[in-house]
Amino acid sequence: MSDAKTRLAISALAIVTFVFTLGANAFRNLLGWPGFLGLAVILVALNVWAFITMRPERFRWYRLPRSLTLFLVVAALSILWSAYRVETVLGVAAQLATTAMAVSIAFVLTWPELIRALSTALRYLLGLSLLFELVVATVIRHPVLPLWTDRPEGPISPLLWWSRDLLFTGGPIQGLLGSSVMLGFLALLALIVFGIQLTGKSVRKAPGIFWLFIAALTLALTRPATVLVALVVVLVALGFALWARGVGVESRRPLYLTFGALLVAVGPLTWALREPILGLLGKSSDLTGRVDIWAAVTHLAEQRPFAGWGWVSYWPTWVEPFKGLYTRNGLPVPHAHNAWLDVWFQLGHLGVFFFALLVGLTLWRSWFRAVDRPQRYPGEVLPYAASTLLPLLITVALIVQSLSESRILSEGGWLLLVVLAAKTKSDFAVPSTSGDEPIPAWRDVPLR
Repeated sequence: MSDAKTRLAISALAIVTFVFTLGANAFRNLLGWPGFLGLAVILVALNVWAFITMRPERFRWYRLPRSLTLFLVVAALSILWSAYRVETVLGVAAQLATTAMAVSIAFVLTWPELIRALSTALRYLLGLSLLFELVVATVIRHPVLPLWTDRPEGPISPLLWWSRDLLFTGGPIQGLLGSSVMLGFLALLALIVFGIQLTGKSVRKAPGIFWLFIAALTLALTRPATVLVALVVVLVALGFALWARGVGVESRRPLYLTFGALLVAVGPLTWALREPILGLLGKSSDLTGRVDIWAAVTHLAEQRPFAGWGWVSYWPTWVEPFKGLYTRNGLPVPHAHNAWLDVWFQLGHLGVFFFALLVGLTLWRSWFRAVDRPQRYPGEVLPYAASTLLPLLITVALIVQSLSESRILSEGGWLLLVVLAAKTKSDFAVPSTSGDEPIPAWRDVPLR
């Protein structure tokens, strides 16, 4: 196979992997668990093959973030003390499989290829989700259950619907993912990626504006409170990054002092203004039941504080202590709605330490990739590239989401975290001297 066709095949595999992991709920709704697991095995095998055949010569295992390795080691060792050993084995296997796909993407794709693949995947997920909601609203004209779900007798929990047929009433729509929160977060990621591509002129202006509008429209039609908060924090992070770029390395002390003061003030201010903020976001004082979930999880975590109950990621709600731990609208809750609490619950203080190290170091590297001028040798001055902001903004979005959701620990959230952690540590490729590299049409591959 020619190099051009090989690069095209690798990029296509990355797109499919992003679509599958970020839209995992959609595939479960379409294919059921057997089909979903079968497709997952195929994708893991293909990504491992891609890594073996295409990994760069400079690759060394020590280039993987040590914090990632240590977190996975703790998760694997938790099989020894797990209170639900079979489920922990399955959870660790899923974690390692997702990590393998992420490592393959991080080391096989270049930065331009990675951004292009993520952008294309988000276009498919948002475009098909809006099309799905349009078909439900115009053809089916009533709420729809997932294909592999039997209609229960009596009232149906609102959490069970795949689509609630709310497109023409202004939403919140759920798209192919069957969740307004997950679809809204994808819209936020799309705003980041599409905005960076448009600013960096790596896409044509008209399509770039169109897809930016689609992302904004999707966010408006889903409008989850947690994602709106994440959007505000991402914009603040962008503002600080642009400020840092503008003042240079030697003049950043006022910036860091301002950031520190803001960080200290945001907690007390949020607490003092919690009632109007919750009212503005349309949330109840218990954050849609999250406070009760956090209390239940904290009670269990305190029973095994150092090493936790055993890793599973998503909760197996058929075994203790998850069975009957918390239900919402008649359905068991599959995670703690806070990634940090979930890690403490499952891996104790030990797991929280390595997870915090993984996230913190990824944020640290992403920040300096975003704000420091690219250099090939000391003293060289190259222009900033919009694309170097992408790791920072996505990492910030993932961190904010982790405070109210546990998605960062599995599937698309974990994939993105590991991709960014591995790539910011190992790939220091300098952007094009003319700014961001224009990304050619598929017919013009190879991608450079």
